[in-house]
Amino acid sequence: MEPSQTVEDESQPSIATVTRRIQRLSLHLIPLPPLQCSPQLDMLTCAKANKQEVDVASLSSYMRGKHREIQEKIFYFFNSRPDLQTPTEISMKEHRELCLRQLLGLVREAKIKPFRYVVEDPAKYFAISEAVGSIDISLGIKFGVQYSLWGGSVLNLGTKKHRDKYFDGIDNLEYLGCFAMTELHHGSNVQGLQTVATFDPITDEFIIDTPNDGAIKWWIGNAAVHGKFATVFARLVLPTHDSKGVSDMGVHAFIVPIRDLKTHQPLPGIEINDCGHKIGLNGVDNGALRFCSVRIPRDNLLNRFGDVTRDGKYTSSLPTINKRFAATLGELVGGRVGLAHSSVGILKIAVIIAVRYSLLRQQFGPPKQPEVSILDYQSQQHKLMPMLASTYAFHFATQYLVEKYSEMKKTHDEQLVGDVHALSAGLKSYVTSFTAKSLSTCREACGGHGYAAVNRFGTLRNDHDIFQTFEGDNTVLLQQVAADLLKQYKDKFQGGALSVTWNYLRESMNTYLSQPNPVTARWESEDHLRDPKFQLDAFRYRTSRLLQSVAARLQKHTKTLGSFGAWNRCLNHLLTLAESHIESVILAKFIEAVQNCPDASSQAALKLLCDLYALDRIWKDIGTYRNVDYVAPNKAKAINKLTQYLSFQVRNIAGEFIDAFDLPPYVLRAPIAMQSEAYSQYTQLVGF
Repeated sequence: MEPSQTVEDESQPSIATVTRRIQRLSLHLIPLPPLQCSPQLDMLTCAKANKQEVDVASLSSYMRGKHREIQEKIFYFFNSRPDLQTPTEISMKEHRELCLRQLLGLVREAKIKPFRYVVEDPAKYFAISEAVGSIDISLGIKFGVQYSLWGGSVLNLGTKKHRDKYFDGIDNLEYLGCFAMTELHHGSNVQGLQTVATFDPITDEFIIDTPNDGAIKWWIGNAAVHGKFATVFARLVLPTHDSKGVSDMGVHAFIVPIRDLKTHQPLPGIEINDCGHKIGLNGVDNGALRFCSVRIPRDNLLNRFGDVTRDGKYTSSLPTINKRFAATLGELVGGRVGLAHSSVGILKIAVIIAVRYSLLRQQFGPPKQPEVSILDYQSQQHKLMPMLASTYAFHFATQYLVEKYSEMKKTHDEQLVGDVHALSAGLKSYVTSFTAKSLSTCREACGGHGYAAVNRFGTLRNDHDIFQTFEGDNTVLLQQVAADLLKQYKDKFQGGALSVTWNYLRESMNTYLSQPNPVTARWESEDHLRDPKFQLDAFRYRTSRLLQSVAARLQKHTKTLGSFGAWNRCLNHLLTLAESHIESVILAKFIEAVQNCPDASSQAALKLLCDLYALDRIWKDIGTYRNVDYVAPNKAKAINKLTQYLSFQVRNIAGEFIDAFDLPPYVLRAPIAMQSEAYSQYTQLVGF
């Protein structure tokens, strides 16, 4: 149909509606000369005509899984308690006290006891954590400090005597605690920590000391106001009878009481200061700790991987400092798993608000015609539809990560431990970085209304921003992924076994590194481009090429620059490799989730999102594929065209997709994400 035509047939309202929408979009978004046919318009016509039906309830049930009930219980509790709801404007002091009351209410009134799930059922623990974080991210972090970090360190690094002594107090919040690892001068480099724990064989105690200002424990959650205990990471030093006088056994974890249980005053030798107002997360009381000859019993050493006898001898089942250190950090990987999982929860909130606003908000249109929804604009679709697809992709990827982590906690399989360590590092880095960028994009997509604090983007963005830094700086974590890939690459050529997530490298080094097939490089049919095999092969081809090329560069530069200099010379290449690998894992898990979906309509809807995620990523890195002739020019154009078409199709059922996340109004709380009548509440906020 030509743009100048109209349809007035009242007997076919659906056709008339579709045609009017096409006219508006064609005139406003892609103006065309009269009597000319537009391929873009043909695409839009097809997309509108072929709107998929989605069973939202079935899709939501598949997404939410078996822990939906406990999340609903959390939402109901906070919705029924206005006194525990975080207001838009609140001082730091008030926010800290509110966060504590929220946590106490959750545990003591709502009877949500998450501590036992940290080890017994991590998937349930992370589901609780996601729900709690959606109420208030500060609450989610305080919750995580108490149970995952402080509590998790006792469970995972301690032994039975520690669990027997501290479990109930941690569980019921009598023993509020801290995780004191980071120091003023050392964050990512944990092996460089300077706090010292010297054993005194005369008194059978450890003496905890902060040797200089750089060793002050910094940014310690719960320390400034509420914490009573801290897991302190310090260098374990033993006296010896040789010329050195002491022996440094490396970084270990110690339980250190920091406040009197009755008076709540700092204990002798412990100096506590407040880190003050932050960019975000001001409901969490971050503090700084200095220790001056603080004595603790020998039993306060968390001794799962290393112990000290009464006469001062060191014992361990692990032979070296490096192995003990790796085992210690391996047990703390749950924090990264939790952050990746929580980051997806925050992304869901932002995407729901932005997409729902974009569906409701109308702006501009053809002359003498009603204004159109801003989500009908190609530019808005380009911002939000791939992001919506990515949100679903991350949901399934982090769900897989939680499953592997749960399996690791049950089996303690050494190969699985290494796989989860690298996968959690990669997903935490990739997902939190994507979410941080997306929060700004969502704010911009909502225009001036997105800038109002009540519509949440500012708080979400500021509170989430630090996710890119704590539990491992994202750039450092990606280097760990790259290092593990290189190790797998080396092991492959030495005949070693590959860990589970890396299995595709077994065939990829031969299949993917051969010259691209000139025939398939030109295939451009929709069936081919939407074939999961083509999509996954493309992702893995890129990863394999990057891995091979960076390995060759490192080998070359090591000869002249040494290993450290060569690594630094190739650093950006290594980061790109790590991101490419993580994207391959994300796509593989998304494809699996689509194939495993039992409901036909939900499966078709998820397939649409999966195709959009895959082709959008391929298009964004099309230069890589074109440089090696993996994709011919005609195929590149077809990918771009199909990506736009899929965005149109996703736009048509975007409401169903965000409804499937099934987050209640109280969690969203943004007036612009409600139906139009909710704007009356919005105007009341400014006095109308």
